[in-house]
Amino acid sequence: MNSISLATRAPATATTRLDQPARPADERALPQLGLAGIVGVWAAAALPMGLLAWVVSPLLADHLSGPARLPQALIITLTAGLVWQFVLLLILVAREQGTLRWPVLRDALWLRAPRAPRTGRRGGRLWLVVVPLIVAFGAEELVSGVAHAPAGRDMGEFLGSHAGHVLLAGAWGWFAILVALAVFNTVLGEELLFRGFLLPRMSGVFGRRDWVANGVLFAVYHLHMPWAIPTTLLDTFILAYPSKRYRSALIGIAVHSAQSVVLLGIMLALVLKG
Repeated sequence: MNSISLATRAPATATTRLDQPARPADERALPQLGLAGIVGVWAAAALPMGLLAWVVSPLLADHLSGPARLPQALIITLTAGLVWQFVLLLILVAREQGTLRWPVLRDALWLRAPRAPRTGRRGGRLWLVVVPLIVAFGAEELVSGVAHAPAGRDMGEFLGSHAGHVLLAGAWGWFAILVALAVFNTVLGEELLFRGFLLPRMSGVFGRRDWVANGVLFAVYHLHMPWAIPTTLLDTFILAYPSKRYRSALIGIAVHSAQSVVLLGIMLALVLKG
């Protein structure tokens, strides 16, 4: 029996597609997922987030006190959901690789400096590609702000509200939870799972279009905030494609984390006002 449960390997015919990109000589060969395995990993990340946002959070909000009870509940439950994604990731890598030693994790999750497609060199000036990507991601966030989220479910709107100011003023405990939310969102959760684990294992099914499929899966993963799905499709070009082209999940992590840095800066300012 295959020891990889959700990470079911693709059939032999899928791993020999003519359009499957060649693997650089300095990279470890990684098992490819079958379509069922890809969808299974997606579901294991997306469905709990949707359940936590739309079912658990309203129930929890009824038992909380103070201003903005629903935003409080969402912060708690979605942080838990993102922590689960990190746990899921460790389970998948451990079952696939048999160990969680750093050298294995680094190769298994593309945690290497970006690699030049033509020369094979890593790092150096290649990191500059992150700068325009951060600008593009920021523009995407401005566009997504036009979409109207249900009341109490938009973090940016909450931070700018009187209730958000009251909740965070002097509240170092809430700030600690929000730091955890940010870290597990853009570093240890979403990006590491989608760009570090899934993307390198999707070419067996999707060939050279694996980054397109990865971007679409990432967009529809946002069941917890479906109003953002249309603009999140842009991440196919801002996060998925650069991560694939330069064979580094660190690009997606760096670009996506720029959002976290800005939000945490705003939150810290609100806490210090207390």
